[in-house]
Amino acid sequence: MPLTSKRTEGFEESVIRRMTRIAMEYGAINLSQGFPDFDPPGELSAALARTAAAGPHQYAVTWGAPNFRAALAEKQSRFMGIPVDPDRNITVTCGSTEAMMAAMMSVVNPGDKVIVFSPFYENYGADAILSGAEPLYVPLVPPKPGSAAGGSFSFDGDRLRSAFEKRPRALILCNPSNPSGKVFTREELLYIAELAGEFDAWVITDEVYEHIVYEPAEHVYFASLPGMAERTISCSSLSKTYSITGWRLGYTIAGEKATGVIRKVHDFLTVGAAAPLMEAALTALAFPPSYYRELRASYTAKRDVFLGALDRAALPYTKPQGAYYVLADIGEFDGGGDTRFCEWLAREVKVAAVPGSSFFREPVHHLIRFHFAKKEETLLAAGERLAELRSVWEKRGYSR
Repeated sequence: MPLTSKRTEGFEESVIRRMTRIAMEYGAINLSQGFPDFDPPGELSAALARTAAAGPHQYAVTWGAPNFRAALAEKQSRFMGIPVDPDRNITVTCGSTEAMMAAMMSVVNPGDKVIVFSPFYENYGADAILSGAEPLYVPLVPPKPGSAAGGSFSFDGDRLRSAFEKRPRALILCNPSNPSGKVFTREELLYIAELAGEFDAWVITDEVYEHIVYEPAEHVYFASLPGMAERTISCSSLSKTYSITGWRLGYTIAGEKATGVIRKVHDFLTVGAAAPLMEAALTALAFPPSYYRELRASYTAKRDVFLGALDRAALPYTKPQGAYYVLADIGEFDGGGDTRFCEWLAREVKVAAVPGSSFFREPVHHLIRFHFAKKEETLLAAGERLAELRSVWEKRGYSR
């Protein structure tokens, strides 16, 4: 049999998607893969129904339908605080996953180095390998464990500078961060910007949770920092903001030269995003500012409900500042590591989480990731099951 590509030997299948399959197998509440169990806004669903009948049903312009790019440019210019030109700066992609891959392949050469903060969304390691790049991992240090500890993940400035001194081609920045829930401060971002300028590096941002940020944290778009618009490729999508993860509408925003290269890569990766979905999504891009305030309030309430459930289950955690994930500490359950624990949790407690080790470069096996993009009744039901975790463990734990 012919050999397969060696580059695919450097990473495994998605642990997140695997945990979803395990959740389905055992009938567990799926708090692993980050998609909602509630519908998108009614106006958006109605727009999709109209478009299903009226179209368009054929290819749009490869890098995005003109009316969609125009609406997206208006919305992002308003939130980012910088001018975004629909014809010079935007490429519409099949989700932010493709946006990140297209960005990497557009600016990174085989053998280049790329800085990645750890913990990281699992795709970034695979993106680097598929691009032929070498990841340089810089740890984000968690605050002291415990729900009352407060604080945020942080990085060591000297360690980050040391990584830049190895002359990376780019740094990948997930902000707000999956899985840690960290929202980078303006001061942290300015330090990263200073290093990116000094060492002439790109910054590729993943900002899909840009509108899911909890007070008092505030999201700062990296491209809005002084001098950073031309060395930043901003990647995002409509998935999380409008609860349409299955629509797969993502995009990059970059300077004109970088955009031209991204469009070439995008064309040969996927040709283009779905034309009828772009048409329907115009409705969402026209939502008033109140929508985003209500989104923030809604997710703040969901976060508080689920963190209350973790408190009742006596599971320590780091309180997220943004996104809709929380890392919980299972260090007291000595049962063969986080992967085996998550499989046990789905099977016996009927709640599915993701082993934290899939997000860390460091040997971290005491954390698991839950997501709380669910209806309140789903979160309460998961909380009731987690409250029984210790009693189930005592009866059916595989070791203690």
